[in-house]
Amino acid sequence: MTSSSRTLYLFASAAPPVFDLGRVIEMAQGDDGWNVCVGLTPTAARWVADGLDDGLDGLEALTGHPVRSEYKLPGRPDVWPPADAILFAPATFNSLNSWALGLTSSFVVGVAAEAIGKSIPTVTVPCVNAAYVRHRQFDRSVAELRGQGVVVLYGEGGFIPNPAGSGEPEGYPWGLALEAVKGVVGGARGGG
Repeated sequence: MTSSSRTLYLFASAAPPVFDLGRVIEMAQGDDGWNVCVGLTPTAARWVADGLDDGLDGLEALTGHPVRSEYKLPGRPDVWPPADAILFAPATFNSLNSWALGLTSSFVVGVAAEAIGKSIPTVTVPCVNAAYVRHRQFDRSVAELRGQGVVVLYGEGGFIPNPAGSGEPEGYPWGLALEAVKGVVGGARGGG
């Protein structure tokens, strides 16, 4: 855990790069001094709990904060400090479309949707296969999020989809994602 005053909400959906979160947390803490809070879709939380040696407890030990995958109960205090930036990666077809359409049944999608209205600098990196991106809603959702100020790392210089069933999680652009977060936070600070 870091004592930085800058807080990054690292959100993730259930896609193979979710298993890299421990390394990504360490990169964000070490390279940029972020205080990281991890939020997961319910399916991603199940994947991490079952698929990582230390599961959710390992991510909590790295960050010093509880991993969240559900909304808090009304009247309960928030257990995280306010976000200075959000990185939603990997963002699946379902999460990206839900976010763009304002469908907030998932905690991380709800917080990311609200971040638009709160002007919290936000970056997302999709993780979808080439079959999903042929669905017209995907391009509409990317355009909608970009139009509302979200940096979407998709296409040239970002995430490039693979054919269905041939994913390469080791090629996921985590470094580009963290650089983009630095860029949006720098731009947000410069703008006031």
